[in-house]
Amino acid sequence: MDLAKQRLHRQVNTWVLIGGVLATVGTLLISAQTLRTSQQGQVTDRYTKATEQLGSDKREVRTAAIYALERIVKDSPRDRQTIRDVLAAFIREHDPAPKEQNLPDEPDTDVTAALTVLARRPPDPKDAPALDLHNTRLRGATLPEGAHLDSAHLDGADLDGAHLDGAHLDGAHLDSAHLDGADLTGARLTGAHLFRVHLQNSDLKGADLTDADSIDAYFDAANLAHAHLNRARLIHACLRSVFFEDADLTWAKMGRADLTNAKMGGADLTSAGLEFSTLRSAYLKKANLNHARLTGADLSGAYGADLRGTQGVPARGVGVPSSSPTEALFERSPQCG
Repeated sequence: MDLAKQRLHRQVNTWVLIGGVLATVGTLLISAQTLRTSQQGQVTDRYTKATEQLGSDKREVRTAAIYALERIVKDSPRDRQTIRDVLAAFIREHDPAPKEQNLPDEPDTDVTAALTVLARRPPDPKDAPALDLHNTRLRGATLPEGAHLDSAHLDGADLDGAHLDGAHLDGAHLDSAHLDGADLTGARLTGAHLFRVHLQNSDLKGADLTDADSIDAYFDAANLAHAHLNRARLIHACLRSVFFEDADLTWAKMGRADLTNAKMGGADLTSAGLEFSTLRSAYLKKANLNHARLTGADLSGAYGADLRGTQGVPARGVGVPSSSPTEALFERSPQCG
């Protein structure tokens, strides 16, 4: 009888213990849910206050609100997309007026703050809508190294003199954008859309423009040394005096491009398409032109070109008789202004 009582006593204690554990777990779950609800409410209050401050007449208040939104992103990742779009809209609304004659050398501090926050945010999910900064006037802007701008819409943007070194611009839309004198050293522009883009005197040393798509672009005097341009389309492009030393231009398409005075020493132009392009006075010493297509190209005054292994007959220049049958096919490359 004593043994049965002891067994019953142990069972009762076990069930009491289990009941206590379950009650404790339930209390913890309720507390956690209450805490999450409270925290989300605090986030909502902070977000509401920050967005209201974005409309302030005082620049320092707007700047503080932008950094407050960045802190909210860290505390509440689910609000990242909304805050990103709010900051992009803020930039579009606060850049200089389109008809302003004397644009500032760099954006105002609040616009710069918004750009900085956008640039150093984590990469967007693949299914996220593209960041929209088209037609913004952001000349002289300085973004953190490695800024995340993949697939961003920057069509028509004014980024002259901007600092974008190491920026991630893969698949970005930069049609008709102005980046003259911009620093894009080491930037990633794979598959970028560069129709009629202006990149004169820009620094693209070591940049990756693999598969970039461009027609009628202006790259005059740009630095593309050690850049990767394999399979890039630079058709009818202005590439005068561009520094292409040791660049990878394999399979690049540069038909009817103007490469007058281009510095292409050591560049790899294997299988590149240079049909009807202008290469007057180009420096081509140690350039690899194996299988490069030179039909109708103008190589007048080109230095160091080794045309062994090339395809097609140039219209003028290295080793081409003055009565070349392709002379009549030659047409001027782009009218670079």
